[in-house]
Amino acid sequence: MSIFKHAANILEARVNKLLSRAEDPAATLDLSYEKMLASLQEAKHHLADVVTERISLENQIAQAQKLAARAEEDARMALNANREDLARSALAEKQAEAQKITALQEAHDTVAAQAQKLMDYEHALQERIEQFRTQKEVMKSQMAAAQAQVKVTESLTGLGHGLDDAGDALRRVQDRTAHEQAKAQAMDGLLESGVINDPLDHRTQTDREMDKLRATSGVDDDLARLKAELAAKQD
Repeated sequence: MSIFKHAANILEARVNKLLSRAEDPAATLDLSYEKMLASLQEAKHHLADVVTERISLENQIAQAQKLAARAEEDARMALNANREDLARSALAEKQAEAQKITALQEAHDTVAAQAQKLMDYEHALQERIEQFRTQKEVMKSQMAAAQAQVKVTESLTGLGHGLDDAGDALRRVQDRTAHEQAKAQAMDGLLESGVINDPLDHRTQTDREMDKLRATSGVDDDLARLKAELAAKQD
């Protein structure tokens, strides 16, 4: 690994570490899925290259087989014409093509094996990607539902900004109401005790006390009268 590649890897690791602190899980899953698709495309390109090489070797083998067959026909024709020298030359060409076929076939078998491995890998990768896609969508749905539940719970418990502000406002009103009620009670007590006076009431404290006494006495007299009337009717 070159020093530049090593430095790039270190930088990428540090950037990933910083990004993970504010990571969006759903976006991370989508990014992983995209990387897997990119890997699949890369595998397809490699497979296409290997298959192309395999087909090229097959074409070369077929061509060599044709040349070998033609050389054998030429050897027969030369023998029929009593030209053994030409027959030997034709058979030498056949042997050369046969050797070429052997070498090409070995290369073909190797490339064909590689192509099969790549096809198996591509198939397995496609299945894995499809499984990951399904899992990704399920996890994203579960995550969205969980996040929605958290937001609703925060709102209901006052942890969110909405009900938190409303709760503060309600507490302020309750405190103000309690204060005003206490003040009203205090004012009634002071008014009742005569510490403060009604500016429209010009009576003295003694007059107010006497009026209160007379009112109470009047009520007692009426109550006694009514009791007496009821008792007389019963007799």
